[in-house]
Amino acid sequence: MTENYVQILRESLEKKVEILEHIQAENRKQKQVLEDNNSDVDEFEETLDYKDSLVQQLLKLDDGFEALFARVGDELEANKEQYKDEIHRMQELIREITDLSTAVQAQERDNEKLAKARFSYVRKQVQKVRKSQQAVNNYYQSMRGDGVYQPQFMDKSK
Repeated sequence: MTENYVQILRESLEKKVEILEHIQAENRKQKQVLEDNNSDVDEFEETLDYKDSLVQQLLKLDDGFEALFARVGDELEANKEQYKDEIHRMQELIREITDLSTAVQAQERDNEKLAKARFSYVRKQVQKVRKSQQAVNNYYQSMRGDGVYQPQFMDKSK
């Protein structure tokens, strides 16, 4: 019975590695979207939504792993020799997960910087458009004579 639990623990770690690799791929895609000034905002949102679903899967895997490990951890500790290969494989997977997590965090920081720069660029573009529209509106107002007022006081003494 414990062998099945140990196998499930290992498979859970393998699935976590797979999900982290998917997150890395989405981060690369997100970086491309952020670097391309002609990209669509919807593409960026799609990557965010997909990454969110992957993170939710990671959280579920973590919760399941912790619950299962709490159940069989003592038995694994007591029978280290019997499960030596599986424990060694899980340790390798945990090291791989740690490396992937570090890489994902670095990607996230880089993408955050790109996103801030991109949003700043978009904000400046919006300000330019607003100023241009205001200048055009002012021009049309002055051409129509909307801004010209007739004198309010007339000197009739002459």
